[in-house]
Amino acid sequence: MSDIAAAVDGRELWRALGRSGRVEKVYAGTDVCRERLADLVRELDGGHPTGPVLAVCPQLAVALPILGAVSSPVAATAWRSAVAGDGMISVAATDDGAAGSDLMGLRTSARVTESGVTVSGRKRWIASAQFADWHLVLARHSDRDHFTSFTWLLVPAGAPGVRVVPAGTDFFSGGGVGHLQLDDVRLPRDHVIGRIGYGMALFARHLSTERYLSATWAAALCRRAVGATRHRAAARRVRDEPLWRHDGVRERLARCLVEIRKLDALCAGVAGGPDGPPAPVDGMVLKIAGADTVATVLDVCAQLWGADGFGDAGMQRLRAEAAMFGIAGGATEALLAAVADRLPELLEVTP
Repeated sequence: MSDIAAAVDGRELWRALGRSGRVEKVYAGTDVCRERLADLVRELDGGHPTGPVLAVCPQLAVALPILGAVSSPVAATAWRSAVAGDGMISVAATDDGAAGSDLMGLRTSARVTESGVTVSGRKRWIASAQFADWHLVLARHSDRDHFTSFTWLLVPAGAPGVRVVPAGTDFFSGGGVGHLQLDDVRLPRDHVIGRIGYGMALFARHLSTERYLSATWAAALCRRAVGATRHRAAARRVRDEPLWRHDGVRERLARCLVEIRKLDALCAGVAGGPDGPPAPVDGMVLKIAGADTVATVLDVCAQLWGADGFGDAGMQRLRAEAAMFGIAGGATEALLAAVADRLPELLEVTP
């Protein structure tokens, strides 16, 4: 068994991916190759539970592209270590001081001087927080309610004042999900990542890659769920006839496959686009489509599993964990509102 297949949590999985050279292959220089990223997440979904895959995805799609986009010795050191599998970097954006999708309302603060920076605040529901060697923290350096009031900081996990508390959930086992506490953490000035005030712009640029990855993973997860449900329906018998032969079961799973193929087509269209992160609106549409597809498909699959779906390896657990596709990376409702704001101009665009 390979080290990748044997990995039991996100830390082991990342180490195996890095040391096998699989992480480095995702990047052309420091830019993400979207097709290779999609191939990797499909492979990971086929061989690992949700938690470990969740632990590595933000690092692949957001942390490493952000660090690679800036000119900084500290960022370059962390980037090289992570790509080699020797270190992990959490993406600490979601804030205790604001609703999950309201990044403009986050209250984690950074006091920046010429000699250093002091960061204080709370970050919640951070994937791989318990494994991370560094936390890439989005903080507010200005009280102004403006897009330019935010900056990224690279915070060593062992710095005084840094504490990670396990999230206290039975979901996403092996994902290292935790809450990050930052109490007057003092850092050298070179731990500021990118230019002061460009944190939100840098995040917005690379968040669309994470949303592309999310949709690709959603399609892979749904395909796996439908396959498992079809196999189970073929093995179960109702009055001496396989459950799979019942028209209602066949029709419901066929409709699920149609939804998956729609999502596949959307992902393929974005994957074949120009180099660099997808357009923000493409990322939002993919994220919404992925969340909707997961909700539709997993509802059907979980229902068809019957009472067995509530077992330890049943479909109901996967269904519950898959609800994250409608929350992580931007709640579906918030993204729909953003798409609605651009509806007139988007209606004029021919795909």
